[in-house]
Amino acid sequence: MTETIRTRTAPAGSGPHSPGTSGISPKGLKGGQLGLLAVVVLGISTIAPAYTLTSALGPTVNEAGLQLPVIFLIGFIPMILVSLAYRELNADSPDSGTTFTWVTKAFGPWVGWMGGWGLLAANIIVLSNLAGVAVDFFYLFLSQLTGSPELADLSANKALNVLTCFVFVALAVWVSYRGLHTTKLVQYSLVGFQLLVLGLFVGMAFATWSSSETAIPFSWEWFDVTKIETFGQIAAGISLSIFVYWGWDVCLTVNEETSNGRKTSGLAGTLTALIVLAIYLLVSIATMMFAGVGDTGNGLNNTEIHENIFTALASPIMGPFAILMSLAVLSSSAASLQSTFMSPSRSMLAMGFYGALPAPFGRVSRKFATPGFATVAAGIMSAGFYAVMHVVSENVLNDTILALGLMICFYYGLTALACAWYFRHSVFDSLRHFVLRLVCPVVGGVGLFVVFLQTAVDSVAPEFGSGSEIFGVGLVFVLGVGILASGAAVMLIMAKVRPGFFRGETLKRDTPALVVPE
Repeated sequence: MTETIRTRTAPAGSGPHSPGTSGISPKGLKGGQLGLLAVVVLGISTIAPAYTLTSALGPTVNEAGLQLPVIFLIGFIPMILVSLAYRELNADSPDSGTTFTWVTKAFGPWVGWMGGWGLLAANIIVLSNLAGVAVDFFYLFLSQLTGSPELADLSANKALNVLTCFVFVALAVWVSYRGLHTTKLVQYSLVGFQLLVLGLFVGMAFATWSSSETAIPFSWEWFDVTKIETFGQIAAGISLSIFVYWGWDVCLTVNEETSNGRKTSGLAGTLTALIVLAIYLLVSIATMMFAGVGDTGNGLNNTEIHENIFTALASPIMGPFAILMSLAVLSSSAASLQSTFMSPSRSMLAMGFYGALPAPFGRVSRKFATPGFATVAAGIMSAGFYAVMHVVSENVLNDTILALGLMICFYYGLTALACAWYFRHSVFDSLRHFVLRLVCPVVGGVGLFVVFLQTAVDSVAPEFGSGSEIFGVGLVFVLGVGILASGAAVMLIMAKVRPGFFRGETLKRDTPALVVPE
């Protein structure tokens, strides 16, 4: 990564290129590299169904019990509403900064900067989480491949675990740095493989569920929300289910590099969310029928298997093909680790381009037309975050998932409300505008902020999550709310060293990238 990079500064009134062209945007990104299928594959890769399910099924069942399927449906509602808001904003103004750019234009630079920080924090958290799962399944795969059980225990060695994590992050950064052509080659193979294995897992679970000692028959009551006892359970369950849907917005992040980005990126985001919903419902129902929701053995409430549900269930369900599931989760987390770098790197590129971050973040690789500096920076931050979390948390995967839910609720909710405010003068022009520019964004945004507040209050207690705490305060609260508070501190520093953006000089309400209707 030694080739020359170039820096572009954002003159007042400048904006991204017209999507659909194959030219170079003012930011230095190359347009027209992705079509609808490629963007959907990228979205599915970022969500990483195999990885997210193995990490989130246990904690979600712990909160929702037999109502796991309906929690996934409830969690999907704000996601689809927010995706429609993203689609409206993207159709009007495609920009790789997404939340940062759109919220800035709607609510001003201070709120916009915090929206961008929320997006960056969510991505850094999940990148560290992805690396952790990749490490665990890497050593599990080696153990199964060689027939040496002791190899699987190597992931418990903290020093080796962190070192292996650094290797995975470095490889992901290298692929991301080389651009979308290399990324597409990697993603088509890895996403296709994990979906085939998940299909095999579901089919075999349905075929053999009655032979399991913990099996339970399917019931439509699993979709009855009234069976959930408290709103706190609903909020926690939704917060966890939001984690498993998160990542579709990467489809919008690459809008400047997509053919007909105004239309294609928004459509891809919605399609990705719908496809993933179908996958999750099938996998969750099949898994519950086979394993049940007990707290012993293969039961999904057994906290000893929460970190990696598929590790415990692959052998009972798939027999000699269990190694395929380990390889699928490894490939899923590795693929998502790579594709997830798209979002923070392009968001930081936009923030550097518009003067909200130091100028180096706005640099683009001359050879690969990628946000070189921002990609490397994201890799360093995620690796560092993982190393710290691995020391202070008793259950790093569970705590980071819960904290990630807070981050997602914050920046998704803020973007949805920005959509309603941005289009406020046109919402009564037609029924379509009323529904897509007002009702959907407000319902989705308010719903996510309610979940954010409820989870934040609950997470103050040390027993929330893994039970880890800092000075008597739950680690999930420290991570979620603390990271947002640190963002406010960084913002004040940026306002001193990069005042132009905060004075509205680089990204104005009348910037062609996003013209607010008057």
